Amino acid sequence: MSDGKTSTQHRVWWSNSVFFVGIHLLAVIGLYHYPFYAVPRATLLLGFCVWQLADFGITIGYHRLYSHRSFRAKLVVRVAVAALGSAAFQGSIKWWCLRHRLHHRFTDDPEHDPYSATRGLFYSHMGWIFFKPKYGRLNLIEKDDLENDPVVYYQHKYYVPLAAFFGFILPPLIGSLWNDASGAFVWGGLVAHLAIWHCTFLVNSLAHWEGLQPYSDEDTSRGNMILALLTGGEGNHNFHAFPHDYRSGPSKLDWDPSKWIIVAMHHLGLIHGLRRAREDDMHDAVDFMLRKRQNHTPYDVVVDEWQGPTWDATRLQEYTGNKSYQCLIIIDDFVVDASSYLGEHPGGSALLRKYSIRKGDGDASGCSSRPAMDASWAFNGGLNVHSRLARRRMRELVVARYTA
Repeated sequence: MSDGKTSTQHRVWWSNSVFFVGIHLLAVIGLYHYPFYAVPRATLLLGFCVWQLADFGITIGYHRLYSHRSFRAKLVVRVAVAALGSAAFQGSIKWWCLRHRLHHRFTDDPEHDPYSATRGLFYSHMGWIFFKPKYGRLNLIEKDDLENDPVVYYQHKYYVPLAAFFGFILPPLIGSLWNDASGAFVWGGLVAHLAIWHCTFLVNSLAHWEGLQPYSDEDTSRGNMILALLTGGEGNHNFHAFPHDYRSGPSKLDWDPSKWIIVAMHHLGLIHGLRRAREDDMHDAVDFMLRKRQNHTPYDVVVDEWQGPTWDATRLQEYTGNKSYQCLIIIDDFVVDASSYLGEHPGGSALLRKYSIRKGDGDASGCSSRPAMDASWAFNGGLNVHSRLARRRMRELVVARYTA
């Protein structure tokens, strides 16, 4: 793995390019021979269902369940979304999620964001597909949860045959039930994939170029109603200021069928542990954006003169004690007790614990001498470009100022 200095794409990814362009050409040829007015309505309905079901495999499964861990699901749900996601032909769960987590860590970074909007509308939409990636910071992305899930493991191992079956073989098999296997291949296997791909890609491109920013303008993400209709509810992209939330928007008026399906499965007992953004954080974000537009409020979090205690290494170790559940980290010379935040952290609890202070770490003369015990680098851009809201939450968890 490289040292993280560059992730710029260089060589053309010929296999990817030929497949991607080839499907487009075959779809055009297929539409010429099987136009919509010349095939049974059942065939058109099949194409629509393949598009929508595969789309939900991405939005509910790849995106909200696996990438952001917005909820936990039983085996039957994980198998279902793995199958539907395979039909979308967007890579395995493991590969898709690692790349998406990298996108969230370094949103809009022209080097480290895999499909950065700052590199142009075409590039963020599909230009990145044509080049072999060099993700220099992919080794910083947590993946233990993905590697420990047997569904993710087997779907990744057998992704190509699974994708071929669910994406190209199953539609004509279904179409043969009404004697239109060829038309079903065109509409359910080719045209449907163009809809799946480009609607998904619009979240990378159009959702970063046109729309509203009610929650944050620290990156280019925007909300767009038209996009929500095309993507199973992913159009309120600016709400991704709260990436761990299982919803794409908190309002009942937000078009988000993925959210409604998740809620329905929750009531059926198929999923649990739904994660939501705190009401205070959402209200603060909206209020801040309103004030910013009116008064040009700066981004910097106002930090009052610290009035709390100051700890040295000895006091820090005394506080740590033998509490295995406790998670103390040091950020910018402040001791942050993230114990109550472990279940909320978008990057997962393991990432926070990686930088936590343990009993016996260091000594009384220099407790923060070990790099793993100081999370300042990670918090200030090394592992993630944290938002104003994240910094605000961090300040809420501070228990003391630290001096070595």
